[in-house]
Amino acid sequence: MVDLTKLDLKISSVSEMVTLFGTNDKYLKLLSKLSGVEVYASSNQLLIDTDNNEIVLQIKAVVELLQILLKKNIFFNERDIIYIYQMIPRTGHDELMDLFVGRKEIIKTLQGRPIYPKTLNQKKYLDLIEKSALTFGIGPAGTGKTYLAVLIALRKLKEGSIKRLVLTRPAVEAGENLGFLPGDLKEKIDPYLRPLYDAMYEILGLKQTEDLIEKGIIEIAPLAYMRGRTLENAFVILDEAQNTTINQMKLFLTRLGFGSKMVVTGDITQSDLPSKVESGLIKASNILKEINDISIHFFENSDVVRHPLVQTIIERFENAKN
Repeated sequence: MVDLTKLDLKISSVSEMVTLFGTNDKYLKLLSKLSGVEVYASSNQLLIDTDNNEIVLQIKAVVELLQILLKKNIFFNERDIIYIYQMIPRTGHDELMDLFVGRKEIIKTLQGRPIYPKTLNQKKYLDLIEKSALTFGIGPAGTGKTYLAVLIALRKLKEGSIKRLVLTRPAVEAGENLGFLPGDLKEKIDPYLRPLYDAMYEILGLKQTEDLIEKGIIEIAPLAYMRGRTLENAFVILDEAQNTTINQMKLFLTRLGFGSKMVVTGDITQSDLPSKVESGLIKASNILKEINDISIHFFENSDVVRHPLVQTIIERFENAKN
């Protein structure tokens, strides 16, 4: 307590303090965990058990930003606080304010809940998809690469700006030639496309999703079924693209027709290809740089929007590999 730093707070009521710091001060405890120093509130003061100016300023900046969000009736959760704490030294106040205050709704769920980008990289990714014919989203699991692409595709489908949504991925886990598996095509490929179905069910519901699939407005197929086709007026998503060979990637990208958008997503650290086979995603992201109407976007560990442990696990595995 010798190095205790006191910061004055402008809080008008107990309910405001509870909303700001969370039930049982859970957000203050989270800040303590993130910073490595004790953080707690007393009356209208924030008490920080350190005289390290860098840590004090970082915590102060986070709390001030949270107060502004509350005044604008924008609520936050633990994931938001973790992200703000991580990013505020890198990006500063204004960019984070724009993410939360100036955020644009992507689409609403079936229950009417609006969905927004959760990180600055997600926001940039969505902007790139809007402006480019072909967008690559590359990064760790849990960063929303495919989920966001499906959401924006469903929005465009509802708006009528595209006529079809095509979702594909290489079925490398079972071999791209699925002939040896029992059952029809849907039974064979469905287990590998479950995350894509989940996103569609969240927005459209089970019945409408199945109706659109039956009508061919939404098509879900393995990459091998793209051969010989031209996809026009469609939004086409290639998921798990790190598992494509160079020839498969070339085959897919050259399906692009007039009035269509393509989004290619993958994690180059999680390839299931044989060790001597070069990933088409790595090759494409290297040779298609700086081409008009093509965007290549990289996500970071800080963009992981799953449980906070996921980010830590990814970082530990990366460190162990290096």
